[in-house]
Amino acid sequence: MDINKIFENNNEWVAGKLSVDPDYFKNLAKGQDPKVLFIGCSDSRVTAEELMGLHPGEVFVHRNISNMVISTDLNMNSVVDFAVNHLNVEHLVICGHYFCGGVKAAMQPKDLGILNPWLRNIRDVYRIHKDELNSISDENQRYNRLVELNVQEQCINLIKIASVQKAYKERNIHVYGWVFDIHSGRLIDLKIDMEKELKDIMEIYDLG
Repeated sequence: MDINKIFENNNEWVAGKLSVDPDYFKNLAKGQDPKVLFIGCSDSRVTAEELMGLHPGEVFVHRNISNMVISTDLNMNSVVDFAVNHLNVEHLVICGHYFCGGVKAAMQPKDLGILNPWLRNIRDVYRIHKDELNSISDENQRYNRLVELNVQEQCINLIKIASVQKAYKERNIHVYGWVFDIHSGRLIDLKIDMEKELKDIMEIYDLG
């Protein structure tokens, strides 16, 4: 790829936007008011705004390897805090995708160096759901089921965060678990029952 092509593309994009709305960037500069926080995978095939049909200013985005919500990740926690407490988003989305490289790497018995601590969190998801996953004979089906279960567990991790619990109690903020099917382009709603998940974890994780 010729890196200069990116600047050519940018010039064409700017011209296209201004041809439709001369005030597009003037209005964009006024600020953002997103209603959705999207936590997705860093995979280059998964573009948050495009796959949801949204535009700049409509979704606040955080991406990392395999869409993880890890309690010690200051970056992720800062994004969630800003989105919930300052942007007042209404919807929190964890979005994984089938055939995720990070999830597949976590299934392999290999030493992957600096990736080990990160992937261990996915391996913990496998351990929690080992009986179900080991009962799936087809490797690709098992792999994609782990993608779904990982999204489910990251939704639970999101619900454990104090600011999310507070926003749920005060203004009924909601958490969603989705999977992007790369083969079809479809978003699949895993239908996470936030009320049930809260009830299940509050005995231990209730932060007031």
